[in-house]
Amino acid sequence: MLGIANELIEAFWELFKEMAPYLLLGFLLAGVLHVFFPKDKVSKYLGKNNLRSVINAALVGVPLPLCSCGVIPTGVSFHKNGASKGAAVSFLISTPQTGVDSILVTYSLMGLPFAIIRPIAAFITGIVGGAFTNRVDDKIDVKEVSDQDSNNDNVQLSFGEKILKMLRYAFIDFLQDIAKWLLIGLAIAALITVLIPDSLFEQYLSNPYLNMILILVASVPMYVCATGSIPIATALMLKGISPGAAFVFLMAGPATNAGTITVIGQSLGKKALITYLASIIGGAFLFGVIINEFLPTVWFTGMINTVHHHHFLPVWLELGSSWVLLALLIYGVISPYLNRMIQKSNKKQVEMELKYHVNGMTCNHCKASVEKNLQKIEGVKSVEVDLVSKTVSVDAEGITDSQVEHTINELGFEFGGKA
Repeated sequence: MLGIANELIEAFWELFKEMAPYLLLGFLLAGVLHVFFPKDKVSKYLGKNNLRSVINAALVGVPLPLCSCGVIPTGVSFHKNGASKGAAVSFLISTPQTGVDSILVTYSLMGLPFAIIRPIAAFITGIVGGAFTNRVDDKIDVKEVSDQDSNNDNVQLSFGEKILKMLRYAFIDFLQDIAKWLLIGLAIAALITVLIPDSLFEQYLSNPYLNMILILVASVPMYVCATGSIPIATALMLKGISPGAAFVFLMAGPATNAGTITVIGQSLGKKALITYLASIIGGAFLFGVIINEFLPTVWFTGMINTVHHHHFLPVWLELGSSWVLLALLIYGVISPYLNRMIQKSNKKQVEMELKYHVNGMTCNHCKASVEKNLQKIEGVKSVEVDLVSKTVSVDAEGITDSQVEHTINELGFEFGGKA
């Protein structure tokens, strides 16, 4: 038993070391996008019910480091603030599949071919899904964006303040969002590496199409972030699964989950949901077949074996990055609980007048979206979201529960009543 535990720890640490330098760079780029990307101009390019808006939405979505939970309030907000349904669906499909951080980590663990094909697949499936949504659901319900809805938060900041905001988002807020899921993904990868026999897929699941179908069925309802999916797909490939089946997991796992499916159906309608699912499922299977049948297998298996047997970066850089990232991840996992304890113990803290349960909030993007939109209600003085307990505390005068419920549901979350 002790021997297995040691093997699990060793497998976990080896994967972690290879990912760490690329993850830190990816987090930094995520911070740059978050602070310097002109959010107030997005709707101008996504608002029309045409192919150009759909393409623009996919272009915006591919580099953004948002997971399938964090992308929901952003995508729904785009639609509420002027983006067409097709553009919203394009964004919702292309964004969670990839991002600057996951592209870098894909390269570090799986090689250049996977890192190139992944954003291409996200871009194409986003365009296809958005275009079909415009075609089958041509009801125009796009609204003009008012000046007060524009996000001008960063305009008033000095360059130094923007840099601090960028670093905080990159290494605290964004890292917090994926810390738990990244560690879970690494743990699952370590379990696969140690516990699954090398001969399993060769003896019982050797058919590559059976591989793809089984992984597709398992991937669609489950939650895994784009970065967290990489070590799992890597471990499965090292056990003999086909490159196409591994790519199916990289696409379908991050792009969908049961909660996302429900919210899209409620916010954008059944037709949009059908095109959303059909684009992801069909696209994942199609790209899996292309990889297996039309591209040289050595591009994928050869590179993945090379990556895991040779170090491209200096050992000191891998080790240093690993310890820095480990410290940041530990802080990211425990800080929400620490903050909650501090708030409870702070006797000077003002007691909020209203407290509500809100289901579906899973990351800091969700938190920011709920707080920002509830604060727009007249009479609201302050709003505080607790992601641990999934509650929202509102300090307000003269508002009703129905106003809060309407705002929460409009964002795509589920109002759970008073806490």
